[in-house]
Amino acid sequence: MAKVLILKSSILGSYSQSSALVDYVTQQWSDKGAQITVRDLGSQTLPMLDGELASGLRGGDNLSERQLAAVALSDELVAEIKAHDTIVIAAPMYNFTIPTTLKSWIDLIARAGVTFTYTDTGPVGLIEGKRAIIVTTRGGAHKGGTTDHVVPYLTTVLSFIGITQVETVYAESLNMGPDAAEAGISQAKKALDAITL
Repeated sequence: MAKVLILKSSILGSYSQSSALVDYVTQQWSDKGAQITVRDLGSQTLPMLDGELASGLRGGDNLSERQLAAVALSDELVAEIKAHDTIVIAAPMYNFTIPTTLKSWIDLIARAGVTFTYTDTGPVGLIEGKRAIIVTTRGGAHKGGTTDHVVPYLTTVLSFIGITQVETVYAESLNMGPDAAEAGISQAKKALDAITL
């Protein structure tokens, strides 16, 4: 049985197009027997990384209560990744990049000695045997262009922690009129339908 972790990151609640797309694929895969876990980062306030938390995540003694809580949450998030075969990341484009909700999640799971390590020949990811699917929504058309900072960034982060099998589903031009929006969503759903677990 496939185990899938769905990460939502939109702050728009029921108006979110990225959440609607991952809800669509969640239903499809649930019907096929996949075990689905959904973490809605948009409704869960993750701490924003600052000096105190960055220091705490590096470990050590005499950590503050706030640092201990962040380490415990980080451990939970990392364990969640390890417990699933596939990670689906809903990543809407906000001002040409990812939402702060998703960035906070990345800051909590990218930990030296836990999800990556440095060696004489460079960094090595420690999360192995996983697959990631990025579902990205945009108001305009950015795929393959210099304005798309979402997919290159997420692909780099995932590779850095060891997840190199990455697929991307695009829903573009969603604010460029009803016809363009309908076409963008339809194309994304077809791409999701083609993905097998």
